[in-house]
Amino acid sequence: MSEPARASALAPFRIRNYRFQWPADLLTSWAFEMETLILGWYVLVETGSVLLLTLFASLSYIGTLIAPMLGVVGDRIGHRDLLAMMRATYAVLSGTLMALALTGYLSPLYVLIIVAIMGLVRLSDIGVRGALVATIMPHDQLIGAISVSRTTMDTARIAGALSGVGLFAALGMGPAYVAIVSLYIASTLLTLCVVAPSKPHPIDEAADSVLGRSSMRDLKEGMAYVWTTPRMRAAIWIAFLANLTAYPLSNGLLPYIAREIYGTNQAGLGYLSASFAIGSLVGSILLSLIGGIRVARLMIASTVVWYATLLVFAQMQSVPSAIACLMLAGFSQSLAMISIAVILMRTASEHFRGRVMGVRMLAIYSLPLGLLAAGSLIGEIGFAATGTLYAATGLALMLAIVLHWRADLWHLHAPANAK
Repeated sequence: MSEPARASALAPFRIRNYRFQWPADLLTSWAFEMETLILGWYVLVETGSVLLLTLFASLSYIGTLIAPMLGVVGDRIGHRDLLAMMRATYAVLSGTLMALALTGYLSPLYVLIIVAIMGLVRLSDIGVRGALVATIMPHDQLIGAISVSRTTMDTARIAGALSGVGLFAALGMGPAYVAIVSLYIASTLLTLCVVAPSKPHPIDEAADSVLGRSSMRDLKEGMAYVWTTPRMRAAIWIAFLANLTAYPLSNGLLPYIAREIYGTNQAGLGYLSASFAIGSLVGSILLSLIGGIRVARLMIASTVVWYATLLVFAQMQSVPSAIACLMLAGFSQSLAMISIAVILMRTASEHFRGRVMGVRMLAIYSLPLGLLAAGSLIGEIGFAATGTLYAATGLALMLAIVLHWRADLWHLHAPANAK
């Protein structure tokens, strides 16, 4: 790797706050991935129901309904403080699951209840960390910082998938959860080491007036801000569509695919999940090394490739071929999601970033809807037909979005394509 490439990839770590936020995000993402795979496999094995598996996966995203309000809170109290409180909450709830597992009282019902509670805040973690990165990083380093930040989720999905299911298979639920709780506690402490203003603006009379306004008014302003900015609205619609029709095939349904389609065990599930993350990691690293990207065009091209790959994945009948498809799907979705985040953060004014990312998280509400619908469809027409329907529908609607907002997304000199 050339010296300029190395400098570009490592540049965000010259910022002291980023050197604390990155490992904090990494440990949180690692714990998320371990917990999701362990509990997903537990629910599927204990109940034998794909509908309950999709219900479990859907509960993790219940927080989409309050994500915009958490964005308002982040804009008011500071994104660092909000992130630390959220991560302390994860530690407490996971500690409850750990205690139930170690004492033998764990059941699928308790898992669903605690996952629903955690889902209220956990989903907003990605949006709040993105807003914090935008706060602590110089504008000219934002693409590199968001790309490198994305690697925390990618590497965690690789290591977390393999280590999580490995610990679960070898030692059982209780010991695996000891590791998960430890990761959450460490991530909370590292987040508190980030030195960021507790409030994004100086406290003066004008700021006091803003802070005294109702939260609902702030929320309405944030949503109106996104809705009246064409390139932001288009990016949000693409995010909504991807969560509805693409992520269910590569995320929530993987335990079912591994067990029922390929007849494999926890180790096979880990390999499938890790392969998607490996592709995503390569995409994140590649984008952090390359400058001068037309971001909106990259978003369009990578989303098209993502759907085309999922069309092929739905027909695969063996683990090796599925792994190859998932790697390419992971690569393209990484480029698409980073592009969406960059468009939103570049466009948003500083005092709106938390609310903009809250609206972005609201788009994830389509994921539980897609999961629940997929669970019903699979029982009726099978996985291959369901996967084909999802990918083909997503691709068609994606092209319709691009056609409608072509002036804001495709034109070379559109603000969304600024280098």
